[in-house]
Amino acid sequence: MNYNYLKTEYKDGIGLLTISAPKSLNALNSTILGEISDYVDHLPLHIRCLIITGDGEKSFVAGADISEMAGLDAAQGEAFGKRGADVFRKIETLPIPVIAAVNGFALGGGCELAMACDIRICSDNARFGQPEVGLGIIPGFSGTYRLAKLVGMGMAKQLIYTGRAIKADEALRIGLVNVVYPQADLISRAMEMAESICANAPIAVAYAKQCINEEYDLSADDAIAYENKLFGKCFATCDQKAGMKAFLEKGKAVFEGK
Repeated sequence: MNYNYLKTEYKDGIGLLTISAPKSLNALNSTILGEISDYVDHLPLHIRCLIITGDGEKSFVAGADISEMAGLDAAQGEAFGKRGADVFRKIETLPIPVIAAVNGFALGGGCELAMACDIRICSDNARFGQPEVGLGIIPGFSGTYRLAKLVGMGMAKQLIYTGRAIKADEALRIGLVNVVYPQADLISRAMEMAESICANAPIAVAYAKQCINEEYDLSADDAIAYENKLFGKCFATCDQKAGMKAFLEKGKAVFEGK
């Protein structure tokens, strides 16, 4: 499908989604959110890992589109926030890993989009922040929820209350990103990471993601029981048979996702 604000590429089981609205530094409006939602809904079944990035060298996503939000009333504001939150929840619950390759500004909705991904890597010129309170609003695309999960409640409150943007090295220090690369290497490094993920059993990777996501708010006993259940389900797959057979025979497994 053709999109006005998205560029899509596919290679060897890896999808690369580029948000492309360079005039607004890839800011998210209702149209772009709708296109991302449709893309996620129709992601080809052979894709085992998805990379999300922004077009250009300045910005991943500079935020939500303030020109669209400025005239909203309370009900419309709530609906706009829900639209973004619903799209990001779709990304978070995809059965495949999603890597955010943050190339520049990831502010407001951009930071929230990155946080909805499984793994965040960034360029050395990246900037992260939730500046909404300076506009008279709060993060509306699940930022208050996910930021506290990732960096702890105290640091999340500091960043949200002050609206301060942080550089890549500080984002790495507080655990908001996994690794920082030079701008020129970002996408190639993201592809390398995606390739290493795709080399593993896709059902096992999907179950691992499901466990990590679902167990986070469970008690220890319930979380362990949930993991045990999915661990057992792995033994009903052809991939488990292939992986262990290859290990015992000192070979290399080829996983088919069955």
